[in-house]
Amino acid sequence: MTGPRLRDRVAFVTGAGSGIGRAGAIAMAAEGATLIATDRDGDAASRTAAEITGSGGTATARCLDMTDTTAIETTLADVIARHGRLDVLHSHAGIQIEGTAEQVTPDQMDASWVLNVRSHFVAARAVIGQMRAQGGGSIIVTASNSGVQYDAGMIAYATTKHAAVAMVKQMAKDHAGDGIRVNALCPGFIDTPFNAGFERQMGGRARLEAYVAETIPMGRFGTVDEIAEAIVYLASDAARFMTGMAFVIDGGECL
Repeated sequence: MTGPRLRDRVAFVTGAGSGIGRAGAIAMAAEGATLIATDRDGDAASRTAAEITGSGGTATARCLDMTDTTAIETTLADVIARHGRLDVLHSHAGIQIEGTAEQVTPDQMDASWVLNVRSHFVAARAVIGQMRAQGGGSIIVTASNSGVQYDAGMIAYATTKHAAVAMVKQMAKDHAGDGIRVNALCPGFIDTPFNAGFERQMGGRARLEAYVAETIPMGRFGTVDEIAEAIVYLASDAARFMTGMAFVIDGGECL
């Protein structure tokens, strides 16, 4: 009988206060990882960590704004110094701004770039040296199935998610020889508040639900627990020969 898939691993998650980030953090901790849960909302991160410790796992929480380069670098340096290693980085925080090229402002495009691309770059850059020194690690960047297809009226979101996938592939190619795996997690419609942009664009919750039922071949939203299983897989040795992939989990929407 095998033990926990992430025993003795140290995992750092951004955007861990809710939704997919929270579910993935809890799932990795349940598989034995020592979990550092971070979120711009420090209280939300603390609730995630408390749920983990309440279930017998090991977790701490940090308040972290992923638009703050210095904060990302210093927080990760401190975590590495405290634990002596970092095995998994799940860089999850992001933003969804709806609109066409005429509707999205340059400032909104910049905000999308900062959270959906640049923050992942800064976090990955901060851990690559440690992962190389320890013989490897897994970097998981949350992109979207919008990074492998195009959504009507989502210029900022689709552009930055495609860029995130391209960045993952480049980092994977550059660092495979160091034992560092870099993969993009690409969920489709998962039923979380993050869908607010699509909901507004479509004219309300009922229309979003109708779109999901009619457009997604499997006819439903995905769940955060289904995505959490994929996160554990990408973090674990089960995915040891997988790198540079856009791991799409969307009920067939992109087909």
